[in-house]
Amino acid sequence: MDYFSSEFKLGILGGGQLGKMMLYETRKFDIHTCVMDASKEAPCKIACNEFVIGDLLDFDAVYNFGRKMDVLTIEIENVNTEALEKLESEGIKVYPPTSALRIIQNKAKQKLFYVDNNIPTAPFSRFAYASEIKDSIEHGSLEFPFVWKSAQFGYDGQGVKIIRKIEDLEGLPQGECITEDMIPFKNELAVIVARNVSGDIVTYPVVEMEFHPEANQVEYVICPARIDDKVAQKARKIALEVSNQIKHVGLLAVEMFQTEEDEILVNEVAPRPHNSGHYSIEASYTNQFEQHIRSILDLPLGKTDSKVAGIMVNLVGAENHTGDVVYENMEAILKMDGVTPHIYGKKQTRPYRKMGHVTIVNENIEEARKVAQQVKETIKVISK
Repeated sequence: MDYFSSEFKLGILGGGQLGKMMLYETRKFDIHTCVMDASKEAPCKIACNEFVIGDLLDFDAVYNFGRKMDVLTIEIENVNTEALEKLESEGIKVYPPTSALRIIQNKAKQKLFYVDNNIPTAPFSRFAYASEIKDSIEHGSLEFPFVWKSAQFGYDGQGVKIIRKIEDLEGLPQGECITEDMIPFKNELAVIVARNVSGDIVTYPVVEMEFHPEANQVEYVICPARIDDKVAQKARKIALEVSNQIKHVGLLAVEMFQTEEDEILVNEVAPRPHNSGHYSIEASYTNQFEQHIRSILDLPLGKTDSKVAGIMVNLVGAENHTGDVVYENMEAILKMDGVTPHIYGKKQTRPYRKMGHVTIVNENIEEARKVAQQVKETIKVISK
């Protein structure tokens, strides 16, 4: 099929920042794009050929949008899978396939998938309702501390909470959830796997993630991860095994724990471009967004090596600031060598909302990390 400067239509479900950065690549190739999102202020609106307002969880909205496309992809997992299945049955190409998306959408199903396929993961329990957790504690089958996760609709640190005492259970949503054992770990790692329609597959280097302790959001992504080569090889091998078993098309970001004993445990996965791959825009030969487009269009996969060391700093809304956004000290970080800001186009800020990111590239990873710290301490995302 001829994708470039043609009548071909690529549909993207979700209009957030991941879609916006994907559109940088489709515009580069002159691929016609249509985006659907519930918000008329979605960041994608300025960069696609056609923009449709619609609820991603509504069957009719997704179906009616998708049936006009040649290929349909996502930039967020929370979409109506019944509509996607119907589209697939009618010959529309949907990537990732709905079979993979159904597993990934639900964290309980995800964990069971790992167990069934002998993929190492933290021990867990599944609950139909959060209220059942108290019973497990009282009967001695669950001990503090542990991690609570909502089975569905969690994102950017939402839907996850560390439970250290019975009072921490107050106010939790009452739907399906899981609890996981607290794992003592050295590092949180991630590997992005790209698979095209023909089954060709490549992995990006292992990255190291540093998290904000209160928001449970990634603050820094460091590539390459500062770990032993044997651990990196093990992480990439496990990521490939997850990819082989789940049979996705497109990108699969595999988040992992490196334990004190250097074992690798899979935490969770995302079937799309991911925060852990943003460094690749400046640091890699083929950035993750271009790689996703190559994968779902069954084009040759690009080189995943890094040209230089890369670090990504998330820009999130400052505490106690809600309203029209202001990026304070932007000029100061632009004076720093190797620093590139990416602003997502969200007009309203609130505490811990992802508003952009900054990449720092340098031949020396430790020097890049120092600059990243300077960036973090300098730029502020506040309200007017």
